[in-house]
Amino acid sequence: VQLQASGGGLVQPGGSLGLSCVASGNIFNIINMGWYRQAPGKQREWVASIIIGMATYADSMKGRCTISRDNAKNSVYLQMNSLKPEDTAVYYCNARVTKHWGDPAKDYWGQGTQVTVSS
Repeated sequence: VQLQASGGGLVQPGGSLGLSCVASGNIFNIINMGWYRQAPGKQREWVASIIIGMATYADSMKGRCTISRDNAKNSVYLQMNSLKPEDTAVYYCNARVTKHWGDPAKDYWGQGTQVTVSS
């Protein structure tokens, strides 16, 4: 299973940016998908997740981002608004996947995409 994230870049404070991630490979079922981020010198932190259409957000991003999912495309998206310099980080997508019916689920990670918020 591979996850390919895209959409990062440089944005000014107050701006918006959208991230995309597509999962491919031997996939029977994707249970949930989400986004995490890691700023320089800090631990990776959870940003948002979506499972069966229910989205949850970290307090730091609540009201400023929207996570969505396209099950037919095995894809997850993160639209971020009102970005702040402290949102600067490498953003990673995550998917909890089963490869075959009855298999235990396993977490997979994308390669990360850099988001830089700076004027």
